[in-house]
Parts: sequence; C-alpha cells; structure tokens
Amino acid sequence: SGDAAFSCRMKNQMTHFDIIGDIHGHAAHLRELLAKLGYELRDGAHRHPDGRRVLFLGDFIDRGPEIPATLEIVRAMHAAGTALAVPGNHEFNALAYAMPDGRGGFMRKHNANNVGQHAETLAQFAGREDEWLDHLAWFRTLPLWLELPGLRAVHAAWCFKATATLGEAARMDDTLVRAASTRGMPEFRAVETLIKGVELPLPDGHFFHDQKRIPRHSIRTRWWRTAHGATFRNLALQPEADIFEIPDLPTDAHAHTVPGYAEHERPVFNGHYWLSGDAKLMAPNVAILDYSVAGGGPLTAYRWDGEQRLDAGKFVQAHEETRN
Repeated sequence: SGDAAFSCRMKNQMTHFDIIGDIHGHAAHLRELLAKLGYELRDGAHRHPDGRRVLFLGDFIDRGPEIPATLEIVRAMHAAGTALAVPGNHEFNALAYAMPDGRGGFMRKHNANNVGQHAETLAQFAGREDEWLDHLAWFRTLPLWLELPGLRAVHAAWCFKATATLGEAARMDDTLVRAASTRGMPEFRAVETLIKGVELPLPDGHFFHDQKRIPRHSIRTRWWRTAHGATFRNLALQPEADIFEIPDLPTDAHAHTVPGYAEHERPVFNGHYWLSGDAKLMAPNVAILDYSVAGGGPLTAYRWDGEQRLDAGKFVQAHEETRN
C-alpha cells in the first residue's frame, strides 16, 4: 500500500545511506556514480526510489573540470533532503581564503601555494562571483561532522576530543573559521584534526619523498590505531610514499596525539587521503572513500544499510574510462 511504501522510505532515510567521498569538481563521475547507485534526476534533484539518501564527505571544489556543476548537484540534493553533507578542508580553506584578517590580508594567505590550490575554482567562477559567494554562504552552514544513530561521518579523522572542544552544534561560520585559522587557539587543533587528519613529525633527520619527490618531514597517520607499540612506518597513511623511506621507529611518545577508534564504536566514514587501488576497509568499522578521483582514480561510495561491521563488498565506484 501507499502507507507501507512511505513508511519504508522514511526508515530508509535513517538506515540506508550511500556515502560518497571527495569529488573535487568531477561532476561527470558524480552523475555516473549516482546513476549506478539507482538515483534518478527528478524535480531538479537526484532522488532514490526507495528513499535512500547520500551522505557527502566534502571536498566538492578545486582541481576538477566541473566545479560549478558539482556544487549544483550536491546542493540540489541537500536542499531537497535527499543528501546530507559535511565540509572538507578545501571548503574550509576557501572560506579562510576569502576572509579578511583585519590587517590588510586574509585568514588564509594568498601565497603561491594557496593561490595555486584554489585557482581552478576561482577560474571557473570568473564572472559568476555572486554565485560563488552564495556557495561560500552555504559552506558556512555545514556541520563539521555528523553523528547519526548508526554511523559517524567526518572529512579526515574522527576524534572525540576534537568534537568535544568544538561542541555538537559546530558549523563553519565566520567565528569558527577565524578561530580555526589562528595557531594556538584550541579550535585550530580541533578543526585541523577533523578535516585534515592527524600528522606526526618524524624524528630529527628523517624524511621521505612524496609523489612529487618533495621531502616530507611528517606523516599522515592511520588515526584509528593507537600509537602505543606502533612505529612511524606502520602508523603512516602515505599511499604515495615508498614506505621503506619512513623510519621503523616507535611512536609511543605521540600516544596522546593519535586519537584511535575502538572496534566496538559505530562505523565511521571519511575521505581525504588519496588512496589508490581496489577499495578496502581500513578496520571493521572504518572506511575511507577517497580513491583519488582528482588524480584519475574512481569516485567511490559505500552503500550502508545499517550494518555495524562493514562489508568490503559494498563499495561502489565510477571509473573515468566508463564516462561518456
């Protein structure tokens, strides 16, 4: 009956999410992935006939060829109630880049590196500045993380200490962006952890080369693990590095820095890390959904149906070679 179908759709809205990682302006991949997941464009937004919803993990902008179109798709779904969203570090950076610091500069400096990272977005919105300002206003409304009855979602790393520091109603409004752009403020470390992850400095004299052969003196960590008894090498989440360049030295001194995430906790989904190869689980309750779409990889989703132990068979990907 119609009532039964409505009830099923309502239940599906809370227990059936398709969680999508970093898009970076690749709207064609996004359309293809939504179609693969069974979403149809109807009344201006992509909708699922069974009432499923998408949960977007941020990094909508920068790098890719169709940034305005990507934001149109995501925001239409968000407005229609067929998607939830958290911001990524690129949305946070865009807000700080646009925010005056009161001293003639901006909260995110307009140096060569930052200009280059943001250039594709600004170029694609040239002559459409009002539209870009509207997107910035939308970014300010987004919660930094989502904690739902059966799952958690955040752009880079879950950390209970960070969420407690910011408070459960944290949004990327001007007050938070200003505080989180200021080193030494408690909000700075909390936001860095949630949207950029946990990095550890390597011991003096040690470094490794990234994919551009730039020497790096710190590692991104497998934040869900504990630093007790670990080494820099097995705690590193640096898929582009030669792992044997990373020292096999203990990380116990950093035990207070790496948050960890117990296997009995509800599943947590994040993006951010530019993984490659076949999608796989990081832990029974941790899934990373960034497989480098901006570097020629697939756009990746996880089809979640309420399970508390995740299933590696439920990743869904849209690959570049299948685009029209």
